[in-house]
Amino acid sequence: MNLTAMGAVTGDLIYFTEVQPRIGNGVSRIDQTILRGAVGWKFSRSLSVYQGYAHVVLPTQAGRDVNEERSFQQVNWTIGKPWQGELSSRTRLEQRWRSDGGGIGWRLREMLRYEKPLKPAGEAINALAYAEGFAALNNTGWGQKAGFDQLRSFVGAEIKLMGKSTTEIGYLNQYIDQGSAKRMNHVASITLFFRH
Repeated sequence: MNLTAMGAVTGDLIYFTEVQPRIGNGVSRIDQTILRGAVGWKFSRSLSVYQGYAHVVLPTQAGRDVNEERSFQQVNWTIGKPWQGELSSRTRLEQRWRSDGGGIGWRLREMLRYEKPLKPAGEAINALAYAEGFAALNNTGWGQKAGFDQLRSFVGAEIKLMGKSTTEIGYLNQYIDQGSAKRMNHVASITLFFRH
């Protein structure tokens, strides 16, 4: 589940803020909570840049939660409108540090996203697919290893709500490769975007 609010502060000064409680296999337990916000500048209809900060809480069975802090820079770019749809890119560079070890972990994330109306000239429901790759750029004392980190792939639909707001519902596949710890997560993904 992801709840995101976004819009203009004034003129071309923009923001977004989001809350992401992530529920694991037990359904009754939250595996991770992310609080993320950013302010940015809209250079054109197709290009925006942001500076942001995220606080991540990772509950542990041992007792005390692990906290991760992230500063990040982000570029959103609408590449074009191929095949009567829209292709866009999101590039994010993160600086991460955690309460369970030393060092700042640098990580690069790149998302390519494509959406297409299911009806010609319609906007009520769009088919949606995206893929986001993660690459760790260095090693840290808390466990980040340089190299490929994970790949997230999503297929689903974007549904128009009131005004400019939308919801995205679909299937998210998450392949994680952290050295000897490799796993694949199958996620029912729901995101609500409140736009103004």
